[in-house]
Amino acid sequence: MTVETVTATSPSSLYTAGTADPATRKQVMDSEVFLRLLVTQLTNQDPSSPMNTNEMISQTTQLAMMEQLTALSDTGTEAFALNMRQAASALIGQKASYENADGKTITGIVSKVSFDGPIPQVTIGDKEIPLDEIIGIAAP
Repeated sequence: MTVETVTATSPSSLYTAGTADPATRKQVMDSEVFLRLLVTQLTNQDPSSPMNTNEMISQTTQLAMMEQLTALSDTGTEAFALNMRQAASALIGQKASYENADGKTITGIVSKVSFDGPIPQVTIGDKEIPLDEIIGIAAP
């Protein structure tokens, strides 16, 4: 196994995507960065004053917790997407309302649902409307 050393050009480069626009950068510290920092810390420690093992265990525990929280977040996102699909599917045959670009409320029967994008699209009449823009539902 080869371990690369960490070279710090700027503090923010360790936590953000280097090529992204600074205004849209996302703070990220994944396990790879964490392990690189830990190996660098161990490599550069003072031999007469080695790292405290409790501190090392604490950092490893934090890494494990971070990975579990990331997995939990991914599971939550998948569950939310599935719930949106189920909700959209349940609208087929129902009367639904939405506001058009002019602010006028349009009502019609949902005839089909599309799952092509991140948000399900329901078809009302000849218009595809994102599920989150539906403002009302009634029995047909």
